[in-house]
Amino acid sequence: MDWKDRITTDPETLSGKPRIKGTRISVEMILDRVADGWSTDDILASYPRVTRQDVLAALSFAAELFKEQSFVAVRKVAA
Repeated sequence: MDWKDRITTDPETLSGKPRIKGTRISVEMILDRVADGWSTDDILASYPRVTRQDVLAALSFAAELFKEQSFVAVRKVAA
């Protein structure tokens, strides 16, 4: 999955948050829904402009971030 074809940023839209191209639906929102237990089908039913490929692109984008960034220990974030 090449997320670059489906994910974009624009400082004028959603304060520059990564989002699904052609929508105001952020990658963050997709990840939040998945974390809340939503299935891909739940997301597709609730957001008709989003496709299955868009959801996969959002997940792929997030996965790539983890490969490229340094992170603070979880216990520091939870404090």
